[in-house]
Amino acid sequence: MKFNTNMNWKAIVSFSFVAVSFFSFGQDEEGENLVPNGSFESKEKSPKRLGSIANAKGWSSPTGVRADYFTPSKVPDIGSPDNIYGSEDAKEGSNYIGLTTFSYGNKMPRSYAMTKLEAPMKKGLKYCVKFNVSLAEASKYAANNIGARFTNKPYNTEAKVPMITKDTDELVMHFDNELSIQSARYNWSEICGVYTAQGGEKYITLGNFLSDEDTKYERMKKDPSSKAKIIVAAYYYIDDITVTLIDEENGEKCDCAVEEAGDSYSTLVYQESFNITEDMTDEEQIEEHEVFFAFGRTVLGPQAKESLDFIATKLKANPEMRLEVQGHNNEEEDVVGEEKEKYANMDSKRIAAVMQYLVDQGIPAANMLSSQKGTGEPHEAVEGVTDEEMIQAMSRRVTFKIR
Repeated sequence: MKFNTNMNWKAIVSFSFVAVSFFSFGQDEEGENLVPNGSFESKEKSPKRLGSIANAKGWSSPTGVRADYFTPSKVPDIGSPDNIYGSEDAKEGSNYIGLTTFSYGNKMPRSYAMTKLEAPMKKGLKYCVKFNVSLAEASKYAANNIGARFTNKPYNTEAKVPMITKDTDELVMHFDNELSIQSARYNWSEICGVYTAQGGEKYITLGNFLSDEDTKYERMKKDPSSKAKIIVAAYYYIDDITVTLIDEENGEKCDCAVEEAGDSYSTLVYQESFNITEDMTDEEQIEEHEVFFAFGRTVLGPQAKESLDFIATKLKANPEMRLEVQGHNNEEEDVVGEEKEKYANMDSKRIAAVMQYLVDQGIPAANMLSSQKGTGEPHEAVEGVTDEEMIQAMSRRVTFKIR
């Protein structure tokens, strides 16, 4: 079928995100995954070069620009976790794919990934759509508008063209252009949204379906510890894709990383003054700092960024130092996290946020290591505090140790 870049597309989904995991298998019942080989673990054969998405069972690219397939391999370019565009451990299993979603001046054409669903979608029913992305270290840019599109028929063209929709009414979900730029490296961020089927959709395609003019992007700082050659594009690894039928009438929800009605947890962020003196060593000054968070949050406030900027300056002056980033969460987050995945493993998510900020300030990722502390180490100043909300806030933090 000849591809027409001006054709009316039936649906496109763009999503907000968070670094949480979800994985299931199945065909057409509620809670079962309609995406076959959603984690790319099943191979037709081992890839030998870039552009080999067709070697992942059931997957292909609908345009002349083939998506990449990464797997443990003797071929350095397509390895997992290490490859030509950087390094990332798979979200599930050991394999994942890679797409170019934006390139300044279209110097690198966009690529897409497509597969046939296990069963057609049913008209009027709602589906929870999730997949995970990680910005490759080689990317000179980060961008938004990574989405999923569902169609009744597959598309196939050898033209190296972007698949653009001009009718914004076709967008079933929008996200804020500023906040949705996917700039996280060294970790997976979840893309998530609800899609209402028009009926008969059999194919899912992943990529950026909006024009360059409608795509937000930002220039990334190069990670000095990465050996990847910089490319003039936003290139993303993608893994762990699920599409599941949900029954909202019976209370089922798509557990996306957005505020849900009824979520009313503490917004208190504990503040602490740090006693930094001239007679302290650089190591002692770094370890004096702590970064605090609101319930279920990884957002870095002004004081947090001030502390991290101070730490980055000290680390740059002492490149032999190795920083252990220790994540903590409170007990209530553990309890709520058992039912709502977006609140689970907050210690790990806070570590990722802090490490990403330090990398952006020029600290090599190789000079840092993570340590999940959970609720095992209460704040040393908690003794004598009787306000329960304050006690919980003091636990939601990241601490530091020089190794």
